[in-house]
This record gives sequence, structure tokens and C-alpha cells, in this order.
Amino acid sequence: MSRPRFFHDKRSILDTHFVIDLPSGSMVDILGQEDRHLRRLDASVRSNLVVRGDQLHVHGPIEEEQRIRDVLRDMIEMSRTGAVDASGVDAALTLAGFHPGGSGTVKDSSEAVIVYERPGLVVKTRSRNQREYVESAREADLTFAVGPAGTGKTYLAVALAVRSFTADEVDRIILVRPAVEAGETLGFLPGDLKEKVDPYFRPLYDALMDMIPPEKVKRFMDQNRIEVAPLAYMRGRTLSNAFVILDEAQNTTSEQLKMFLTRLGHGSKAIVTGDLTQIDLMDKDRSGLAQALVLLRDIQGIRFVSLESTDVVRHGLVQHIIRAYDRESGNSEMS
Repeated sequence: MSRPRFFHDKRSILDTHFVIDLPSGSMVDILGQEDRHLRRLDASVRSNLVVRGDQLHVHGPIEEEQRIRDVLRDMIEMSRTGAVDASGVDAALTLAGFHPGGSGTVKDSSEAVIVYERPGLVVKTRSRNQREYVESAREADLTFAVGPAGTGKTYLAVALAVRSFTADEVDRIILVRPAVEAGETLGFLPGDLKEKVDPYFRPLYDALMDMIPPEKVKRFMDQNRIEVAPLAYMRGRTLSNAFVILDEAQNTTSEQLKMFLTRLGHGSKAIVTGDLTQIDLMDKDRSGLAQALVLLRDIQGIRFVSLESTDVVRHGLVQHIIRAYDRESGNSEMS
């Protein structure tokens, strides 16, 4: 029989006691080597946590019960679909309201689910701002999502598109990007047009193939039901009954973004994503996204969502890196 692991006592008066059963074959994945994930949870809650065998005993304030259950459910789910890591635990804690940016409300985490398309994969929102993003995109025909790298702007947009597509709410998914990155142009790259543009669209391909089996993605692309195209190829088209995503919109000019937005036809939804701190245009003041955020702000039916460093779902260091660059940018502007 395994020895109970006790954590430090935080309260003299315990409001509630409950037990969570843990899958015996996944204990190390869920709790982490030397209980590092469990210690991360323990440091974020007021409750006392004790592991006895395959059970987690929780003693603490009753208002934490459902939220702790939600965090453990997410950790167990992560252990089934991939390795649990520190950033995943932090995201679960944030979603449950234990970290800044979380809702702190007791809600069934199934409400945060966007898509289940591939076996073993569940795409969920993991912060209050991500939930606002998803709700806005569901309710509005045009949504702008702006924020730093790693906040899920593109991945969640693709998940929403896949959800609408598999539910037959739209006939097509159209993924669009301006072919401008780090000062390079298409002529810089070798090969034919497809070979030239493919590197620009790799994040979109990766997200798609996470959610739809690769053989299905290929079949849908052959049928033109999923299309990946440079922004320049949108000119003159009308995009009807489609879910359209314009990614990296900070690298569009005002004229390009206007052209894209006026392509929308009946039965279509669009999401425009971008990061104003990563403009790769030669003249950074010409970003069409920056102008649109001001120009279109008061138009009914368009939603604007801001994501922040607290919404980052990549490696835990990414939040700190973004904040460091933000501080440096602020200092530069003041000097």
C-alpha cells in the first residue's frame, strides 16, 4: 500500500471533504514526476490535498470543490490525449479561476468544448478571454481577434471553422494569409507557387490536421471544400456559405484588408486574427489591421476580442517572454 502524501495545512476550519478517484495507470502522468503537477495545484488553492493510493482527498472551503474537480478532470483528460505539462495545468487552473484571467465561476467545463472531431482530441477554451472569443465568433458573422503569440487565436479559429463545417453549417473552409513574413517575399523561396506558399500556411495545416484526419483534409482540399490561399487570390471573389479565416492580418495593408472584408457573401462567417506587435510590413504604420480596429469599431455585427499574455497556452515561459518584450516596448516609447 502506497504511503499517503500530505501537503501543508492551510486552514484550521475545514468546510468540506471529498474524494477524487484517479486512474491508477496514469497517476504519474496526472500528478507529475515527484508530484510536481499536484504541487502546482496545491500552491494555487486554499484546500488541503492528500493522496492516498489512487485517490485524492481534498479538505477545504466548499466554494473550491467544483473548481478543483474541474481542474482534475482537465488533467485526467490531458493525460488521455497527451502528456500533462506545467502549461496545461496552469491553463486548467486559469480556466477554473485560480489564476488571473479565469472566470472563477462554477460551470460545466463541457461548455468550453469547441470540437471533438478526431478521436482522443478535445479542443477547449482555457481562459475567460478565449471563451469570450469563441462566444463572439459564434454570435457574430465577423470577429477580430487580436493578441500575442501563443494565445490560441489561429488554433481556436480553425477549431470553430471545423465545428461549423462538420455540422454542415457551412459548405467550405477558406484559410487565408498574406504572403509577407519577416521581410521575405514569395520570390525568395524556391519551387512552384504551391511550394512557395506552403511554408506560410504551415500553422493552418497543422491545426487542421490536429482536428481532421489528414486523409480527409486531402480529400476535402481536392474537392475544394477546404481551401488554403494567399490573400492576393481573394480579389474579385465572393465567398458564400463559407467559414473564412484571415490569419496574420497585421501584415495586410488597408487596401488588402478592405478587399478581403468585402469578399464576404451570404451564409458566411469570418474571423480575422493578428498580433500588432509582430508587423512585418516595410512600413509598419500601414497595417490594415490597426486601422480596421478603429474604423470598424462601432459597426453592429462585428465583434472585437483582445487576448493577453495570461491567455498563452504554450510553454509557461512564453507568458514571461511576452511581458518582457511588452515592458521593453513601453520603455522605448517613453524614452
